[in-house]
Amino acid sequence: MQTESPLEKALRLVENAEAALKAARLLLKEESEAPFTKVLKKPEKKESISYQQGETQIIEGYFDGQNMIGPNDKIFPVPANYASKSKLVEGDKLKLTIMPNGSFIYKQISPVERQTLKGTLIKEEGQFLVAANGKNYHVLLASVTYYKGNIGDEVTLIVPNDGNSQWGAIEAIIPHVERHTDALSEIEVKDEDLF
Repeated sequence: MQTESPLEKALRLVENAEAALKAARLLLKEESEAPFTKVLKKPEKKESISYQQGETQIIEGYFDGQNMIGPNDKIFPVPANYASKSKLVEGDKLKLTIMPNGSFIYKQISPVERQTLKGTLIKEEGQFLVAANGKNYHVLLASVTYYKGNIGDEVTLIVPNDGNSQWGAIEAIIPHVERHTDALSEIEVKDEDLF
């Protein structure tokens, strides 16, 4: 009896693993009506591309709330001021043009479907969040400072329609204002003061 070399043994183990995976996939396909299979589905992979136009490089990817995720899950920083001003939402498709001089130009090319929520601006562990519909959404600091937001202010927040986002875009901040009694109603007016 001839003993297997480590390479032959590794190859046999890989083939066995592939066969087991194929059998598991067949079982899952046959049981596709079972409720647990929904949990096993991979999230939809969004297509990202990269190509050259002369000396200019073009990259298309998706906004994750702070950055653009490009091909091979490469992260490209999106300027917070641009993301805030453009009200970018998690899942928006972006186009990044890298100029020959190295400058980056971002453009939103396909926004996701959106919904608007009302919430309250809060701060946890040094991070601003908006509490809306029982969930806390991260927001960009640039948006909070641009709108001069304070903890407790009411916020209108834009989020993707599917509701699966961790981030939201601030549309507006309604400052938290304490009610003051109208000063004129407290002044006692006498008849002789009127003439």
